[in-house]
This record gives sequence, C-alpha cells and structure tokens, in this order.
Amino acid sequence: MTPVAEVLRRAGVSRETFYEHFSNKQECFLAAYDASASTLLGAMTGAVRSGSEADSVAEKLERMLARYLEVMASEPAMARTFLVEVYAAGPAALAHRVEVQTRFTDMFAKIVGARGEHERFACEALVAATSALVTQRVCAGRFAELEELHAPLVRFAREALRPFSPP
Repeated sequence: MTPVAEVLRRAGVSRETFYEHFSNKQECFLAAYDASASTLLGAMTGAVRSGSEADSVAEKLERMLARYLEVMASEPAMARTFLVEVYAAGPAALAHRVEVQTRFTDMFAKIVGARGEHERFACEALVAATSALVTQRVCAGRFAELEELHAPLVRFAREALRPFSPP
C-alpha cells in the first residue's frame, strides 16, 4: 500500500491537512474506494436509464456493461484502487469490497429481474466473473483491452440468464 508521504505528495497537501480529513491511511483508502464504487454504480445506472422503458433486459445489460468497461478503461488509477489495491488494504477493506460487490449484484439482479436464490446466484457469478476478467487486465496494465471484453461478456451473460428469461 502507498505510504502516507506518497499520498501527501500526489495530492499536494500537507500532513496536517490530510489528518484534518482522515484519521489514518486506511480511512483515506476506504474513502477513495467508496468514491470509485459510487462513480461506477452511478455510471452504470445512468447507462441503464439512458434507454427507454421498452428496452429489453439484454439491451440494458449491454449498455450497463459497456459503461462499466469504458469507465474502468478511462480511469486506470481508479480501476487499480477498486480492483487491485483493495486486496492489500487489509481485512476491513476486503470486507468493504464484499459489501460493494453485493451492491453490484443487487443492481444487476434488479435489472435482469432475478427471482429466487438460483437466479440471484447466477447474477452473483456474472458479477464475479466480470470482476475477475477485468482485474486480470488491470493488473497487467492492459486498459485498452477492457472494452474488448464487452461482446464476450454479454454473450456469456445471455447464456447464463437464458433459463430465467420469459418465453
């Protein structure tokens, strides 16, 4: 994890200013993590709402996933914080990550109209698979490849959700 001195240097603030806002480095990291989650959830929700009420679940899913990948590709520092650095930030950060991933699953389940535990599990698995695939590329610094995941992830999601779709 980045030392406080490096955070101060990058942010261009004094140690006193830092501690006026945060009790410690962990609190600062969690604030950055929450800001990343809010940015991503907001972007994805906006993408879903940008269509019409008559859009299919598949169309909403395509827009939501496209926006997620676009934001991650365009914000490498945020992507690293959200997907990689959280693993080095300690048990509290990891517990926080689980809560945030649950929020992503909840949003996804609502959009696809998941009913019951089996359908919710399919949504959770899709969120986890997307996270793992994006994390691999972020770790390798291959941000330009993130948007290439869109089509295969949409196909995968459609297949995984097909048994739950109305005829």
